[in-house]
Amino acid sequence: MNQQQTAPYQQQLLDMRAALLAQISAQRGGTISRADAAADHFGQPEDSRAQVATERELEFALGERETAELAAIAAALGRIEAGTYGLCIDCGASVPAARLQASPEALRCITCQETAEQAHPA
Repeated sequence: MNQQQTAPYQQQLLDMRAALLAQISAQRGGTISRADAAADHFGQPEDSRAQVATERELEFALGERETAELAAIAAALGRIEAGTYGLCIDCGASVPAARLQASPEALRCITCQETAEQAHPA
């Protein structure tokens, strides 16, 4: 893909990153880390140990998801800069435009993604 073809995807990725960072900031009440935000409401005297453990696990899971999403967006932006965006990282075939529009951070064509998911089920 040339720069003109990748420009809309690049903008979509930048918008996704900005929206995710804004969501993270709003959920935390500012720019504090998720761990700091979690510490603010963990361990209240009225909370049961099970409730605190569940909330802590949820906070860490959300943090991992957010980190993974930001990393995927950064990797896609890196592929745009490197000139490899839109090519499957496994087979090298072009990733269909419809797939990139739906998921601009996609690494693989649909066939290779299905193979990867079957090899490493969630």
